[in-house]
Amino acid sequence: MELEGSWQAIVADEDLRRTWLDDGPADLAAAEQQGWAPIAVPGHWRGSEGFADEDGPLLYRTAFEHDGPQGDERWWLRFDGLFYQGDVWLDGGYVGDTEGYFFPHTFEVTGALAERREHALGVEVTCSPQRDRAAKRNITGVFQDWDSGDPDANPGGIWRPVSLERTGPVRIRHLRVLCRDANETRAQVAFRAVLDAADACEVTLRSTVGETELVDVRRLAAGENQVEWTIRVDDPELWWPHALGEPVLHDVVVEVTPHPEGADELPDGTPASHRLTRRIGLRQVHLRAWVLHVNGERLFLKGANLGPTRLALADATPDELRRDVTLAKDANLDLLRIHAHISRPELYDAADEAGMLLWQDFPLQRGYARTIRKQAQRQAREAVDLLGHHPSVAIWCGHNEPLALDLDPATEGSDLTAHLGRYVAAQELPTWNKTILDRSVKRAIDKADGTRPVIAHSGVLPHPPLLDGTDSHLSFGWHHGDERDLPGFARLVPRQVRFVSEFGAQAVPETDAFLEPERWPDLDWDRLARTHGLQKATFDKRVPPADHPSFASWREATQAYQAELLRHHVETLRRLKYRPTGGFAQLHLADGHPAVSWSVLDHERVPKAGYAALRDACRPVIVVADRLPVELVAGATHALDVHVVSDLRVPVADIEVTAKLTWADGEQRWRFGGDVEADSVVRVGTLPIEVPERPGPVALEVTLAGDGVPDGPIVRTDRSRIVTR
Repeated sequence: MELEGSWQAIVADEDLRRTWLDDGPADLAAAEQQGWAPIAVPGHWRGSEGFADEDGPLLYRTAFEHDGPQGDERWWLRFDGLFYQGDVWLDGGYVGDTEGYFFPHTFEVTGALAERREHALGVEVTCSPQRDRAAKRNITGVFQDWDSGDPDANPGGIWRPVSLERTGPVRIRHLRVLCRDANETRAQVAFRAVLDAADACEVTLRSTVGETELVDVRRLAAGENQVEWTIRVDDPELWWPHALGEPVLHDVVVEVTPHPEGADELPDGTPASHRLTRRIGLRQVHLRAWVLHVNGERLFLKGANLGPTRLALADATPDELRRDVTLAKDANLDLLRIHAHISRPELYDAADEAGMLLWQDFPLQRGYARTIRKQAQRQAREAVDLLGHHPSVAIWCGHNEPLALDLDPATEGSDLTAHLGRYVAAQELPTWNKTILDRSVKRAIDKADGTRPVIAHSGVLPHPPLLDGTDSHLSFGWHHGDERDLPGFARLVPRQVRFVSEFGAQAVPETDAFLEPERWPDLDWDRLARTHGLQKATFDKRVPPADHPSFASWREATQAYQAELLRHHVETLRRLKYRPTGGFAQLHLADGHPAVSWSVLDHERVPKAGYAALRDACRPVIVVADRLPVELVAGATHALDVHVVSDLRVPVADIEVTAKLTWADGEQRWRFGGDVEADSVVRVGTLPIEVPERPGPVALEVTLAGDGVPDGPIVRTDRSRIVTR
């Protein structure tokens, strides 16, 4: 029985908390006279006109009719998602509390439903603003602390469906389904369930994975019973990422049926007391030296970060959630990093079906208070229950950038170089977040899952005592250095490019009404910085607005800069495939609200120039040449290496690489040919260049062609200028 629709809500105060459910919800006209307003469930309260600027807490209430339980029925009140805390009341009686936005909360209400036919349901919903971003208490990740979000937004509300569920005397309160291991001959699927029995009884537990069935008889005590079992699947059809094969899925069904009192066996046709279904892919994953192996096959991960599809995640349609996965696959990506949040079920289902791998962040972003550790461990276990059966989820990460820095996005946050000392100290010195919280979350996920790699935190430099570090967040060409610095940095510190999970540059989107371009050049820079993420101080260094006569000119220049940086960063990391780089995740794929950000798709999914650059740089086979210097000195000599990178699982035969260097009145040509092995990086030749005595522009065009090159020939052009000294 669904309880969604239009509820009534009001901002809570101490007087209302004493009386708000005394008479149950009134009709709308009478409620409005008392200050109540209609509110959508599911939804975020700021999506309702009456609460567009509220931070809560809010009192929600609704009325419903129910005929009450029949026979041995049990009834359960289920909240699929509530941002962020709730206290639940039914018919004036306290039912229980909730904490955690992304997983369901369930309460038995059999007794309350038996007492009357008309019922009043009330929930006090709290989502406190996190005023001190260095010591947050809500485990909400990017929803309440993110450079690409709105720091004044509040995601509070009953944002997922509410329902009444009916079961028999035994309910499956929790179900965890994990593929322990899988190969061509067999797979092992592990189950863990918590069975809630009204009375002590004997039950038949029936579970299936595809065509494989297991039937077991168990004795249950009254109350909660933890049971575990495994199913072996012989000659399984495996799930593969789309780059390696087909993403085959199998239906999983778990049923529990109590035996009639005194019966030794379960009579045929006895209805199940409770039945749950999942879809699973049979596969195993390992991370060795930051290289992911799926079913024993290594795979270089080409990826992008993905924030919430919409910052008001309840408002995203199923088609929009699935579209983000499709757009990533269309960009030749293998991986989406679900950036510091847990999304809606439709996104995970779409990734499973598309063969898209997911790096799943737990929703911890930057600094947290010491009081959250136990709650974080509990919610980590809930994350495994919720997502563990999805084959697309390949990597867990406990905490993104666990640095307790509270920078104002309108001022300090736009120029991190001004806080370099604080940043380095937060990276290198022991902290409660890195040393205690993150290890606790990692242990909780490891213990609950054990089938996937778990990274304690992301974006942490080598620090005592292990000095190993994790994946890297690099900002060459944006927060520091030059966009050409990555190759030299990789040679100097190869450990720091083992997996680069954030890099990029901001660019102005095509959907730009929120920027008020008609005001150019006098944009409201402060508003755009605070609410829409624009980092003006960095733009002044990289693509200065003052250099452009029009908004359109500046927008085009920002997109061109982003595209150039992404192309060369991706090509550099791909050329380092497996030696030492295991993959990357560009920052980021798409915006969840109007923003000037690192995304390559804006909030309406209109592509920037960076999307095409990312797609081309991630083609299965590419050619990469060393870049020309910014300036070529006449008479100097250079040697530029040319590589072909192939991610295909089969060799590419008879490829041809041609290169042409052109200047004002001359040119030089080279040609190479041969075969490229599967999943390899091959240096096909070197271009010896003697710079002519012809000052002016110069261009190097490198072309890769051959019948085995997917999607036709590839052309790469690099430009420079000849100068005299």
